[in-house]
Amino acid sequence: MRALAAGAALIALASPALADTLVDNVDGVTLDATGGIDHFTGLVVGDDGRIVQVLRRGDPRPGKVDYLVDGKGRVLMPGLIDSHAHVMGVGFAALTLDLSETRSLAEAQARIAAYARQHPDRPWILGRGWNQELWGLGRFPTAAELDAVVADKPVWLTRVDGHAGWANSRALAAAGVTALSKDPAGGKIQRIAPGGKPAGVLVDAATALVERKIPSPRPEDRDLALAKAQDLLLARGVTAVADMGTTIEDWQAYRRAGDTGALRIRIMAYAGGTEAMELIGGPGPSPWLYDERLRLNGVKLYADGALGSRGASLKAPYADAPGTRGLRITADTALKNMMSRAALDKFQVAVHAIGDEANAAVLSAVEDLAQTYKGDRRWRIEHAQVIDPADIPRLGKLGVIASMQPVHQTSDRTMAEARLGPARLAGAYAWKSVQAGGAKLVFGSDAPVELPDPFAGLAAAVTRQGPDGQPFGGWQPQERVTREEALAAYTVNGAYAGFAEGRFGRLVRGERADFLLVDRDPLLTAPSELRETKVLQAWVNGRLAWEAK
Repeated sequence: MRALAAGAALIALASPALADTLVDNVDGVTLDATGGIDHFTGLVVGDDGRIVQVLRRGDPRPGKVDYLVDGKGRVLMPGLIDSHAHVMGVGFAALTLDLSETRSLAEAQARIAAYARQHPDRPWILGRGWNQELWGLGRFPTAAELDAVVADKPVWLTRVDGHAGWANSRALAAAGVTALSKDPAGGKIQRIAPGGKPAGVLVDAATALVERKIPSPRPEDRDLALAKAQDLLLARGVTAVADMGTTIEDWQAYRRAGDTGALRIRIMAYAGGTEAMELIGGPGPSPWLYDERLRLNGVKLYADGALGSRGASLKAPYADAPGTRGLRITADTALKNMMSRAALDKFQVAVHAIGDEANAAVLSAVEDLAQTYKGDRRWRIEHAQVIDPADIPRLGKLGVIASMQPVHQTSDRTMAEARLGPARLAGAYAWKSVQAGGAKLVFGSDAPVELPDPFAGLAAAVTRQGPDGQPFGGWQPQERVTREEALAAYTVNGAYAGFAEGRFGRLVRGERADFLLVDRDPLLTAPSELRETKVLQAWVNGRLAWEAK
């Protein structure tokens, strides 16, 4: 047996019958059964990827193993679970135009023009990430402003939250969107008055008018996007993810990766609607596949839109747009019918709800359906961003999981203040109150809306501050959670939310050896430095899946 340098190639020893790995000399941390922190110094992992033994200081080490990894005293922690992301969206976002860092319309226009010049062969210019709030426009951008930089081919750019799209005139013409086009149910075409000519931005369900005209990615494009997404997720410490809105094409890409041994992360899939749910799962949720790397858990549905595009459905009008209360993408009866259809075959139901009216509607639907569909259902609300404080106890009472994204709070803070006004901020991004009300709290990123960075999420969760340290003392600081609670929301709670408890999420005997080696202890590092945590290695199922160059 030879000691191996951390990060070096593992060298097989003589006895193939004992295919164990000893990861030793680490500063290990994991959550115990009570939510406290358990410390250890080594792990023994079997050839099936499960932890055989957790070693503490002074414990005797196995006399014979096949592989030995010297952790050199570095911090070892559980792999993190992103409980709300869009895996293929992460990959495709990295392969198309990214406007997320632009700070003005002019900067965005320059980047769009440069991208079009660099890719003259592409029939459409596609991208995402724009945010008119960061540009200080006070309005949506227009088709004319896109035409000014690209007029010879269609351009379609998705807003940062995924709930609106910006088209140039060529794209609107390709989609047949004119002054005579009617707003679809659950959507809105922004128009120029008078006359009603399309202005260039389509919100929520209206985005489908353009998107159905965009050429579909080829299978090889999807495979490339998945490979890119896995690299990006693992580099941030994400070893498992709840994929919200899985299509049959996405699922086939995941299966191809699993069949060829290229699936390195764990994906808990939620089909994008009941049709995709039936196509992928058939009579019910799929079994766990590829050493528990892939499963179709259930379905992702929509109640409303997003706050930034004023599509979130509110109980009272928007403070900065008194003429609207937002959009219900799915009306009450239709939503309840889809939830019932999924629950009938024991698919887990996850519903996107952002505004307080939409959250109340989902809770009422669960309350009604729970009378018929008994047992361990683990109903989920995705985002739960703005909840009437009177409705918060209903989450715990009904056993609804609150799947929330900490970085949304720091990104949305000033926008949320404008949209809601000071009187309605008490139930906004209310993590501590949700948890105190008895609901299971899980955290994610909504990537590619935000970076899939759980360490930025941990920092936001415990400080309620952005990377600039603002606001001083934290925004609505009473809603901060402890480090242990935040870590649970990214590990054990995330596993529970995906029916994966006991399989992964903690570093204990019998669970999968999904872990990270990082450059600092996230439980002890100063809050200002927590988001700077660097992942050195990511291991999935007892195998090195990613390593920093």
